[in-house]
Amino acid sequence: MTSREPRGVIQLIPDACTVCMICVQECPSWCIAIDSHHEEVSEEGARRPRTVSVLDRFTIDFGLCMYCGICVDVCPFDALEWQPQHDYPAATRSGLEHDTDRLASHGSS
Repeated sequence: MTSREPRGVIQLIPDACTVCMICVQECPSWCIAIDSHHEEVSEEGARRPRTVSVLDRFTIDFGLCMYCGICVDVCPFDALEWQPQHDYPAATRSGLEHDTDRLASHGSS
């Protein structure tokens, strides 16, 4: 039997997120919320512009999260990853909801 390393906390890499919603759909505790909007992108030589989803807000409620790691495993764009940091106390219940900026900062000290 191998020992598992502590997982810590989930970090978001906002530039890698394509708003595919796979993490939201696969999360068994429904602790992930994503808001986005659509923008048209014109590419040189293309017949018409294409529509892409742009991330507005990505939130994980760590009060509901089971730390199962399914969201990290299923992300096809590697926009979620484990970081060893694990100390993120909150004075209130709402303090356990980490938004895009806070999730992105988990990897930096």
